[in-house]
Amino acid sequence: MKTFEQLRIIFFGTPGFAVASLAALVDAGANILAVVTAPDKPAGRGMQMQTSAVKQYAVSKGLPLLQPEKMKAPEFIEKLQELKADLQVVVAFRMMPEVVWNMPPMGTINVHGSLLPQYRGAAPINWAIINGEKETGVTTFKLKHQIDTGDILLQQAMPIRPDDTAGTLHDKLMYAGAQLLVRTVKELAAGTIKEIPQQVVADENIKLAPKIFKEKLLIDWSKSVKEIDNFVRGMSPYPTAFAMLGDKSVKIFSSDYRPESHDVEPGTFDTDHDTYLRFAAKDGWLYIDELQQEGKKRMDVVDFLRGFRAP
Repeated sequence: MKTFEQLRIIFFGTPGFAVASLAALVDAGANILAVVTAPDKPAGRGMQMQTSAVKQYAVSKGLPLLQPEKMKAPEFIEKLQELKADLQVVVAFRMMPEVVWNMPPMGTINVHGSLLPQYRGAAPINWAIINGEKETGVTTFKLKHQIDTGDILLQQAMPIRPDDTAGTLHDKLMYAGAQLLVRTVKELAAGTIKEIPQQVVADENIKLAPKIFKEKLLIDWSKSVKEIDNFVRGMSPYPTAFAMLGDKSVKIFSSDYRPESHDVEPGTFDTDHDTYLRFAAKDGWLYIDELQQEGKKRMDVVDFLRGFRAP
């Protein structure tokens, strides 16, 4: 049995969410053999080559780096085999073939931003808020064939506050997941974790968290004003809910809702041209706090109204 510090670990990750986990392992003294991240790619108006957040951190710490174009490339598989890892860790990375995740003797573990088996999928943080959940959390689990279905290792619950957005909850879960990951690896090294198959805790009320596409971002004003507020918070700051203001779209980053009886057609907007802009829902009004009209910068509603001319 190897100690935590002796375990040979390969880390897979790409965005900032994964950096927190990698940094926590490094700070705890883990033996990181290599870091695998996405290849550099051109982005932005100038199409400058952009590197992932994980690559930037790995370079700053002098960690060996791998950036395979294809996960099944023979030279990449050969390199992994040469490293002889005991364990692989995956945080916010692309789908991995079995030849990769099943390679190390201790398997491959993942950090997921929900209390599995609830909210399996690409957008667990967004959907938990959209669905009005009061609690979510982070889970470490073993990878297997079907996405997010492997045996649960450890979990940590976290409340969802009424003012949480996808952005604020993302950051809380990012750091909670990093600490849970370190604890998980230490307990795996010590042999004290009892793996729990997800089917043991699953029931017929499993909610999924599929990827959110652009065509799903338009606000449905026929829903309750509370549901719409959840939708705005669950999409903020990204990918961002939007509404139509005349013939122009406006992204809505923050809002406040007020249940109230009225006879206004849902989706109709109303403003005093000074302090408020609100939209009618079926059972109240959604007051906009921060927004961005297409072609303009993000601003609070008072600044927006100074230049706004109603269509």
